[in-house]
Amino acid sequence: MKILSPISNAFYDASIFTWDVLLTLGNLVRSSRPVGEVTPPGHPGYGGYWPEYRPPQEGDSRCSCPALNAMANHGIFPRSGRGIKFTEAPKYLGSTYNFSPSFCYFACHYVARMLNRSYSKDTFDLGELDLHNKIEHDASLTRLDASLQPNQAVPHPAFVEELLSFASGKDAAGNPLLTHRDLSRISGKRRVESKAANKEYSLNFAHRLFSSNNASTMSTVFGGRLDDLRVVLLEERLPEGWESRVRNPYGLTILTLNSIALSVEFGIREADWVVD
Repeated sequence: MKILSPISNAFYDASIFTWDVLLTLGNLVRSSRPVGEVTPPGHPGYGGYWPEYRPPQEGDSRCSCPALNAMANHGIFPRSGRGIKFTEAPKYLGSTYNFSPSFCYFACHYVARMLNRSYSKDTFDLGELDLHNKIEHDASLTRLDASLQPNQAVPHPAFVEELLSFASGKDAAGNPLLTHRDLSRISGKRRVESKAANKEYSLNFAHRLFSSNNASTMSTVFGGRLDDLRVVLLEERLPEGWESRVRNPYGLTILTLNSIALSVEFGIREADWVVD
């Protein structure tokens, strides 16, 4: 069984990535979803009407990802953040943020493997996602490092406000937007600061890329819009009337997100922030 499992995982991953490429190509030839119709009918958030927001209570489970915490705060996931079925999570991730089904299934299978759980039978709590240097990592744009703040469910407001202050883009109405280049600049600054403040700092290439993937959702799923990002990152709430800014008919694919993440990652210049 131990021999067969890696082999079956490899075949599964290959099939997911093939599917993802096909969905990416499909996004190029099919029309975008109309504004106001990104969230599918019958799903929470359709028409911009999100379930009631309730902040977490004592004993609830939350993690270092504001987007996942927001889903629990709105009751899309169980409000406790506990007992989330692996088999149900992809559907809600896709309908809430318009990630592609290939992305959602791959992400949830990855978590099941990370936790050594059965995807088809088991559940997870949000707090279980914060295994250090698995998904949670140093130099976060919204959290102190785990060695400085073990409770990674807690955002660090000063980091969030600094992140938003780096916005240099503008939308058609002149409102500020956080761009890919802005994400590169603030990521470089955070890595230098984290390295200086955290004696246990570590960030290998895989986690650097994962960090840039996370950052890239701010300029894709949330469109870089500061008003929305401030609410999501600080309150972990979905604004009234909000819908994903990804309008691709098959959602944001692994291939598309990683191509953006690579541009963010390779745009990072830590040397710009090193003080001699």
